[in-house]
Parts: sequence; structure tokens; C-alpha cells
Amino acid sequence: MSSAPTPTPLELSTDVAIVGAGPVGLMIANYLGQCGVKVTLVEKLDSLIDYPRAIGLDDESLRTFQAVGLADAVLPHTTPWHAMRFLTPKGRCFADIQPKTDEFGWARRNAFIQPLADRVLFDGLQRFDNVKVLFSRELESFEQSDSAVVLNLKDQNGRGERLNARYLIGCDGGNSLVRRSLDISFEGKTAPNQWIVVDIANDPLGTPHVYLCCDPVRPYVSAALPHGVRRFEFMVMPGETEAELSKPENMRKLLGKVLPNPDHIELIRSRVYTHNARLAGRFRQGRVLLAGDAAHIMPVWQGQGYNSGMRDASNLAWKLAMVIQGLAADSLLDSYEQERRDHAKAMIDLSVLAGHVLAPPKRWQGTLRDGVSWLLNYLPPVKRFFLEMRIKPMPQYTKGALITAQDSASQVGKMFIQPQVLTEAGERVLLDEVIGKHFAIIAWGCDPTWGLSAGQIEQWQALGTRFIQVLPDVQLKAASDAGKHVIRVGDSTGRIREWFAHGASSIALVRPDRFVAGLAIPQTVGQACDQLILALKALPHPAATFVASKVA
Repeated sequence: MSSAPTPTPLELSTDVAIVGAGPVGLMIANYLGQCGVKVTLVEKLDSLIDYPRAIGLDDESLRTFQAVGLADAVLPHTTPWHAMRFLTPKGRCFADIQPKTDEFGWARRNAFIQPLADRVLFDGLQRFDNVKVLFSRELESFEQSDSAVVLNLKDQNGRGERLNARYLIGCDGGNSLVRRSLDISFEGKTAPNQWIVVDIANDPLGTPHVYLCCDPVRPYVSAALPHGVRRFEFMVMPGETEAELSKPENMRKLLGKVLPNPDHIELIRSRVYTHNARLAGRFRQGRVLLAGDAAHIMPVWQGQGYNSGMRDASNLAWKLAMVIQGLAADSLLDSYEQERRDHAKAMIDLSVLAGHVLAPPKRWQGTLRDGVSWLLNYLPPVKRFFLEMRIKPMPQYTKGALITAQDSASQVGKMFIQPQVLTEAGERVLLDEVIGKHFAIIAWGCDPTWGLSAGQIEQWQALGTRFIQVLPDVQLKAASDAGKHVIRVGDSTGRIREWFAHGASSIALVRPDRFVAGLAIPQTVGQACDQLILALKALPHPAATFVASKVA
């Protein structure tokens, strides 16, 4: 008896295939979706992960939510200005990290509930007919050519599907099949100790902020989260297992360290985690790119795993959109690894250092930590450096899709600020609301188009650029003498004037991810724009103007 013939795989096609419906994949899909790019998101699970994971959301990530129009939707699931406090074994607070800066428009540190934020991103995809999400799809293999990537999928019924894509982004976590299939290294270390994470509803403590308790017997973390959730994290000691620790009597013993009545709780979930510090050997191979945990994983102690993934999404998505739309050459995508890999490594190193502060590998290191923390009280400038999170390495790109700065103190390669501005309609809004998802040429006081030829203006308009003149807000009442393409805004807080006053330039060329790609004055802006066009690998595509207007 002959066997039934194997069904012909269902053929699907897309511009960009994303494997993994975690936060990074969802964010990239939202950005590409609003650019009109055809996206297919592939997830092996049958729904989004619902258990709590990351708890720290920074200002850069909130700015990325803002870029896809979802900041207002995620804010109800956050606690802004969330402080991080390190305690000695005797309970003395030796580091109270609560930076108050809001230079990027949002609180620097925020607590949040990741499953709810992921749901906001997923619901955001419903806005786009050009984005599809395929749950219960297992990636079996893929192959790429010079022009495409073909993914071989299997659905929940075992039926094969072939997804043809122009590009593939692997957002499939630390055990990434995409990365392993490409034989890309993932070098680093795995921490010798695991941690058990316990999430409790109806917070039995209620105290705000997050506390990292440097107990030499068993270090632990106590964190207040939105919606009345309390997270505890306890180091797992040698010989202990998740099964053993999860037994009621052992869970009661753990919680007895931090609660007067460990029996009176509403347990949401407990899980054991291993902390890894690993970095992919490269972030791109041909038409396949890696992002988020597939490219780098780090310990949780600075809350930067999630946020580093958001930086990947913000950096990669606009570049991929340009390439798909025919506005830039494929080689623009090389700048993704150039710009992101070094900073991801810096965040890994910082997270490892913070873990050693919480739980030093050796007892004498804990004694040294406590002594140094005591001395910091007598060195205010040094103390402020640590407590205001200036120790956190902010992204600054020195090569990639930008005009290489000759001055090491230049603002080129750094994120542009986002203060409130006053529009000509009389509304006070954050600056990015004026820019949208576009490039911006921002000028203090002067006409940003004055030094540009008609051809240059047309070329930058084809990229969807916003030409913005910033003025003292009282000057908005005067008639405009700027070009017809210029948007005028008032500097309500004086921060933009202050930003430009620190340098010798009056015009900033800002990328869609809000990083400064170049600086100029009216007499040099034309030259700077031409240099940036070369750095962006921009193409004189005949349909460029049409595409830009279509997705504006």
C-alpha cells in the first residue's frame, strides 16, 4: 500500500520575515508596518509569552515606543522615576540611583510589566494590513541567496509552509536557531549561580522602588512594580534546584527573609533564571540579521537586556525600511552592526559589574565594596557620577550612517534631546511629535533650507525629511521669513538653545532614530547634507519621491 503523497508546502511571500514575537520583533514589525513595508512575524508559540520577565524600561525605550505611536498606550503599565537602591548586609543604603534627567522626553528609569508592554506592541500591529503574525509556526530551516531568504516553516498540524522574504531578522532569543544555523559564535560567560524570581500580586510590602540587598548569605532583590505586583529575586545556592525551592515549605522559608507573614501572599509565578553575558560574533550575515537576545544577552542587574533590544530595533528598522523602499543601498545595513555591537558589549560589561556589586564572587570583595561605598559619602562629585547613572555608557556612534566627527567632544553620534516645543498652532508637544518617523534638519534661529539647493531640498524631501526652525517661542508670533518647506517651533524650555550653545554649530542633521548624524552652519549645511547622503548609501531611485509621500 503506497503512502499518501506529501502535501505541497504553502507558498507565502513578504518583504521582511521576523522570527520571534518578543518585544524586539514586535517593535521592529511596528516600525516597518508604519513605513508601509510588508512584514511577516513568525512565532513558534501559540500566543505571546504571559509570564513576567524584564521590569526596567528606560527613556530611550519609551522614545522608541513614541516613535511607533504607542507611548501613551504603554505608560499606564509603568512606574516613572523608579529608583534603584543598593543595601549593605546591615540594611544601610550605600547607593541610591535615581537620576532625574529627562533630556530625551521621558523619565530615565521606569518600572514596567513586560507582558502588558508586549501586548501593547502586538495590538499596535492591528493598525497595519501589511503586517501578518503567524503563531504556532516552527522554523525548521532557511536558506538565502543574493536576492532572497526562504524560510521552511511547519504549522501546528505539521503542514509545511515556505516563506519567501527579502530579509530575515532573527529575534528568537538567546538560544536563537537563526544564529546557530548561520554558525555565528556566541561568546561569553554563564554565571555560576542561578536566581529564583518570585512575582506576587497585591504587593505585601507596598514600599516603592527596587532594593538590591547585598546579603552575603543569600543576596536578594525586592522590587515594586506597577499594578500592585512585587518581585523578589533570591540567589540559588549550590545544590538547590527549582523543584526543591518551589515547594511550599522552602518558598515560605525564602519569603520569610523579607516578609513578616510569608503564608499570606498571592503568588503569580516563580521561575529560576541563569544569568548569561554573551555577544554574537556578528549581527549580520548576508540577508539575515540578528537583534535582541539573539545578538546579545546580559545579566539583569542594570535592567538593560530589554532596553538594549529596543536600541537594536530603533537602529535597524529605519535602515531596513530605506533599503526595502529603494531609498538606500543594501550596504546601509552594515552600519547596524558597526553602531550597535560595541555599545551592546559595554552594557554587558556594566551589567556584570553591577552583579558583582550585589553578589561579589569573594567575601573580601564585599568588605571592600562596603568600605568604598562609605567613602563615597565624602566625595560628592564621585558619588553623583554613580548615583545619577552617568556610569551608564550612553550610545555614541563613531562610524556608520553618519558624518564622522573630527572632534571627540562633538555631539555627532549621540542622541538628540527631546524637550517640549510650542507649535505655530499653539500646542505644547514633545519634539518628536513634530518630526514623526522621519529625518530632520533642525536649525536654531535660522532657515534650515537657506544653504541648500533646490535639488538638495527635493532629495531630502524624498527621504521624508522635516525641515525645522527652532525659535524663542515669543518669535512665533512674527511672520515667517523661512522657506515654504520649513516647520517653525518655539523653544519653550530653552533646552534646544542651550544644546546648540555648547558647540559651534547651529544646524543638526538628525536620523529617524533621533541620533545626530551631522552638524553644520547655514554656510556649510549643503556640504554636510551631501556627505550624509553618501554615508546613508542613499540611491537616486526614480520612485523615491513617490514612496516617501506614500508612507508619510
